[in-house]
Parts: sequence; C-alpha cells; structure tokens
Amino acid sequence: MTQDLIRHQLRTRARELVPILRERASDAARQGRLPEETLADFHEAGFFRILQPARWQGLELEPKDFFDVQMTLAEGCMSSAWVLGVVAIHNWQLALFDDRAAQDVWGQDSSVLISSSYMPVGKVERVDGGFRLSGRWGFSSGSRHCQWAFLGALVPPEQPGGAPDYRTFLVPRSDYQILDNWEVMGLEATGSHDVLVEGAFVPEYRTHRAADGFMQQSPGNDVNSAPLYRLPFGQIFVRAVSSAAIGALQGAVDQFIAHNRTRVAVNDGRKMLQDPAAQGALANAMVCADDCRTVLLRNFELMLDSAQAGTPLDMQGRVKMRYDSALVADRCAKAVAELMFNSGAATIFREHPINRAFRDIHTGRAHVANNPAKYAWNLGGVSMGQDSTDFFL
Repeated sequence: MTQDLIRHQLRTRARELVPILRERASDAARQGRLPEETLADFHEAGFFRILQPARWQGLELEPKDFFDVQMTLAEGCMSSAWVLGVVAIHNWQLALFDDRAAQDVWGQDSSVLISSSYMPVGKVERVDGGFRLSGRWGFSSGSRHCQWAFLGALVPPEQPGGAPDYRTFLVPRSDYQILDNWEVMGLEATGSHDVLVEGAFVPEYRTHRAADGFMQQSPGNDVNSAPLYRLPFGQIFVRAVSSAAIGALQGAVDQFIAHNRTRVAVNDGRKMLQDPAAQGALANAMVCADDCRTVLLRNFELMLDSAQAGTPLDMQGRVKMRYDSALVADRCAKAVAELMFNSGAATIFREHPINRAFRDIHTGRAHVANNPAKYAWNLGGVSMGQDSTDFFL
C-alpha cells in the first residue's frame, strides 16, 4: 500500500468519526476519560501509529499527516483529539531514546501507549546505573489508557556549579500511581490526572536529555534515522496541545452555521443570517481556523525540509515557530467566544456543541505551552539581538 493511499485512508476514517465522536462527547465527559469504543477506533484506524517508527509497526508518516487527523477529530470532540495528540506524540518521542527503551515498551506489544507530564518537579538522585526518581506530576492526559509515562525532572549537576540537566524519564505503570483528581470545566474526557512516583529506579537508557532533542542529535537516531526523528522535540510536542483547538473551532463554525442559518430571534423577529454581529463573528472564526492551520502546515514543511537537508533550524526561526504555536489556543478562544455570544441563549446549556467547544478551547488555553505572552517577549528580544530565554524549541 502506498503512503498516499494510507494518508487517504487515515483522513477518510478521521472524517467518518467526527459525528460519532460528537455523539459520544457527553458520555465521555461524564466518564472523565475516552470511551473504550473511541480508543478501539483510534487503534483500529492506526492513528496512534502515524509517527511511530516503521521498525515497530508504525506508519512513519509526516507531522502534517498526524496533525491533519488530530484537527479533523477535534471537530467532533476536542477531548478525544487532545488525548490522541498528546499520547501518539510519545510514540514519536520514544524513537529519540536509546533503543533499549523502545524494546522495554514495545518488545511484547507495539500498541502499548505512553502518557506524560513534563513538569520539572521530580526529585532525582544519581544511583548506580541510573537514577532514583520521586515526585508528583499534574496533568497527565490519557493516563488511564497508558502503561508507561514520560515524566520531567532536572538532574542535579555531577560537579558543583554545573548546570542542571532537564530530562524526560520513562517509567512503567508498576512504578507510579494515578491520583484521580480531574474535576474541570472543559476537556473533561482527557482524564489528565496527577501521577505519583515514590523512589522508582530509572536506568540511564530510559531517560532523554532535552539538550539532545534541541540539538536534533538523540541516541535513538542511531536506529531511527529518518528525517522525521531529527525534528526538534520542543516544536513537535507543543503542537500536540495547541492544534486540537483549531479543529474544535472549525467544529464550532460548522455548528454555528447549522444553528443560525434559519434561526429567527425571538425578541425582535430578526433573521440571524442578516445580523452583522453574527456575520462578523462567523467570518472571523473561519479566517482564524484557516490561518492557524496554514501556519502549522507551513512550519512543519520548513522543519522537515531542514531536517532532510541536514541543516539545523536557526534560533530565530525556532523562536518564531514556538510563538506561532502559542498563539493558536488564544486566537481560537477569542474566536469561539464571539461565536457563542452571537448564537443566542441556547448556547449557555452545557450540552450545546458550541458551549462544549467554548469550554474545551478555553481549558486548553490554560496549558502553559499555550500562553503566548512570554513567547512573544522572547521573539521580540531575539529579533533585537537578545539571547533566547527559551530552549524548549
């Protein structure tokens, strides 16, 4: 089967699932996790394998293929798309680790999934052969569906005065507890619970240095040599937590049109299709979704071209792309708010699809990677000659 045919099948299946996910959204929110049917659909369609190495039965396609699927699914349920985005990206990151880590996770079953929390809150002690890890991490999306977790921590310097070394630690389900505390206003079905680790041993090879990801020279590149795995980790992960907002906004646009095309205002008898405020809100939301999608695809094309040519991305380009990603949820939150405010009182009910999109997008906006202010400052500073203050790029 050609890659073009695989891409077509992935996109077709994602589009078919949009109305199904919309129907499941309320039940998923009540459960606080993805329904088993949705998880099965994603596995069967191959969505989790899009960026997974071919040597582990993955499809090894391009980021644009993956994020196109994620954005499409978010039109039906942003929570479902968010979990897919965050969890499936880990199948890409695992390819950056020493290959022994992938053997630990996928040696018996290449469909095993990994959750994460990259908060640098872990306490790390150097021990023979690796590290002793403890801590409590928040916001581990899809954790109930996963058998391993990526957890962030700063490794103390080996020599006094040295700089700490940020790493991702790979920990099996037997070494951590999931603390059920996900009671939120939106993205309820992501099940982004806390994770607790108490003195787990993590061998050296089950860690990944952020510096290696930044330099695009990771241990896993010895066996996973495709340009896909030489993209900067910081640029990949942040899109997993911003791009679902684009699809959710597009879904809200479609619902807004369906809801208001024939609606007549009760109070003054005015047709909504003739309301300038409603027309303007719709136009702005449509352009916002299109702009965000276009920039995302353009940036990944630039990154992949650079990786294929073996030319590292320059700092200015990385900082700009990082800011592009951080802007997405903020722009989408403002656009969906205008759609909601111009759809009448019916949208205040929680089950209304525009209300759900409003809550989900605003909840996603709260993710630290989706706060554009500090990334704007960094881009402005770098553009005027200042050193970058951010290296998650």
